[in-house]
Amino acid sequence: MSNEVVPQVVSEIVPEAAIESAVEIVPKWTNEDLSGESVSKKDIVSFLQESGNNNFLLAHKLNGKLANIAKTAKRPALLAAYRTLFDTKQFRSSDEVSATEIKSVKAETTESEKLEGEHVREDSTPKYTKKVTKKGTGTRFPAKGDRVNVFYTGMLENGTQFDTNTVGKGRKPASPLTLKVGTGQVIRGWDEALMTMVQGEKARLTIQPEWAYGQRGNAAGGIPPNATLIFDVELVVVD
Repeated sequence: MSNEVVPQVVSEIVPEAAIESAVEIVPKWTNEDLSGESVSKKDIVSFLQESGNNNFLLAHKLNGKLANIAKTAKRPALLAAYRTLFDTKQFRSSDEVSATEIKSVKAETTESEKLEGEHVREDSTPKYTKKVTKKGTGTRFPAKGDRVNVFYTGMLENGTQFDTNTVGKGRKPASPLTLKVGTGQVIRGWDEALMTMVQGEKARLTIQPEWAYGQRGNAAGGIPPNATLIFDVELVVVD
C-alpha cells in the first residue's frame, strides 16, 4: 500500500486571505497509519485542534476539551476532518486563540445572556404587595378569564379615599364589581393580585405606580401621577 497521503476533494470554500495568513502544515500520518489503530482518536483530535483554524474547528465541532471530544467523536468523522484540513488548508495562524479559549468565549457569552435574563426577570418582579386581613373559605385561585366579584376601597398613601363600592347608593345596597380577571379590564396590580386570592379572602394591596396608573395618573379618578395606591379588597365570588 502506498504511503502517499491522497487528498479528498471537498466543496468547502476558504477565503484566500485565510490561506495566505496560515502556516503550511505537513500531514502527520499517512493513510496507512490512519487505517490502523496505532493512531488513537485522541491523537487525531489533538492534532486537529493544534493545526486547524477556529472556523474549521467550529464547523467540525472540534472546539472544547480534548478528552470530551475524543470520547464522543466518531473515528470516521475525525478521519474525514483530518483530510478536509489539508484539502482546504484551513490551518491555524499564529494570532488565533486556542480551541479551549474558543469554548471559554462561548461560555462567557452564555453567562452574559444568563445575566441579561436575570435582569429581565428583575424588571418583571411584582409591583405590588398583599397582606391578608381575613382568610378565605375557597379552595382554588381564579385563573385568567374567570369571572370574579369584588368589593373594594381605594386610597392614596396619605389615606385619601378615591373610590369604593362598599357603600350603597340611596336605597340600593352595595354591590360588588364584576370582572374577568387577568384580561386587562382593571389595572395590572389588581389582575395579578386577584389571581392569588381565594373566595371569601380579604386583603390589603399596595400597588406601585408601574402596575397602577403610572406617570399619567387618573385625574378624573382623583389619582395623581406616579401614585402608589392602596386597596382593601374582598374576593366575594369566583365563577
